Amino acid sequence: MGAMAEKVYGFYMPTVSLLGLGAVKQVGQQAKVLGGTKALIVTDAGLARIGVADQIKGYLEEAGLSVTVFDGAEPNPTDLNVRDCLKVWQDNGCDLLVTLGGGSSHDCGKGMAIMATSGGDIRDWAGIDTLQADLPPYIAINTTAGTGSEMTRFAVVTNTDTKVKMVFCDARLTADVAVNDPGLMVGLPSSLTAATGMDALTHAVEAYVTTLLSNPVTDCLAMQAIRLIGKWLRKAVANGTDLEARDAMAYAEYLAGMAFNSAGLGIVHSMAHQPGSLLGKPHGVCNAICLPVVCEFNLIANAEKYAKVAELLGENIEGLTTMEAAEQAVAAIRRLSRDIGIPKGLAAIGVTEKDIPVMAENAMKDVCTLFNPRTVKVADIIELYKKAM
Repeated sequence: MGAMAEKVYGFYMPTVSLLGLGAVKQVGQQAKVLGGTKALIVTDAGLARIGVADQIKGYLEEAGLSVTVFDGAEPNPTDLNVRDCLKVWQDNGCDLLVTLGGGSSHDCGKGMAIMATSGGDIRDWAGIDTLQADLPPYIAINTTAGTGSEMTRFAVVTNTDTKVKMVFCDARLTADVAVNDPGLMVGLPSSLTAATGMDALTHAVEAYVTTLLSNPVTDCLAMQAIRLIGKWLRKAVANGTDLEARDAMAYAEYLAGMAFNSAGLGIVHSMAHQPGSLLGKPHGVCNAICLPVVCEFNLIANAEKYAKVAELLGENIEGLTTMEAAEQAVAAIRRLSRDIGIPKGLAAIGVTEKDIPVMAENAMKDVCTLFNPRTVKVADIIELYKKAM
């Protein structure tokens, strides 16, 4: 028996994770455990308008905390947005962060907390393991079954000067408490359910096929996430009040987050980040459009795993060669996108051919490109963008 080469796997998780219908009612109790006295809820205007922020504020106040709400988290939050949030944190002497929403709220809150604890400007801290201090006590409450941001060590904030998304990856960015309550997702519009669901699928697929950091633990998580999304996403889009579908998607989203939090992502995300930062396009939709195109490109790098993706999505691969089965994964992803109403290409959401060169250059520099299973050049990314149009 030959000697094994050394290989150490990292695995990152929130200290406490609460999942299931009614989980959000424990927020006050968790805030007290963390020692919070003055909470800042970071959320978006929509969740504030429909009363969800007030609901969370009530739970925290019942536990004896004073609460301030910042409802200015923007889609694809920017460095300016994060600075505005920091001012509210400082002006109110807050000591507990609660982010409420999808990825944008979590990213805005994490970006604010970086500056509150590590100092300087948010731009100073982009990259991997750069932070100088722990975040304040932090509870992340998720309202979409997509981004995984409530439980990961990642944050993404747009630099308003360069129009590039800065990626932050640091274990210190992981929430102390992550909450996934499907009851908070019932009112989500079908288009947003579709986009966030495809975001979760992208996380699972990319984490599964990366060859650098994926490991037996992340593979198990990614496979179950893919299986659940293939079974339940259509139902969640078709009927947003289907609590069984919402619960399954909340679970799937969390598993996918666990997978990519440790295994990394790939060039689907590198490519999807660019229309988001440059043009303000929705992240989940950009991922959904780029996913089958990139999978097709990556097939030769990890055909065995793509064949398994096809099987997990419900395809009958009996009698097929490995590559034929892998190609069925691409077809299954395209069919799922079509069934739930994802736009047919980047052109349909306003991306133009003239945007491609700068997007490709920026995608090549994106940290996610490091983990793609197939080596890629700028010329490859340009061709992939053209196919995704």
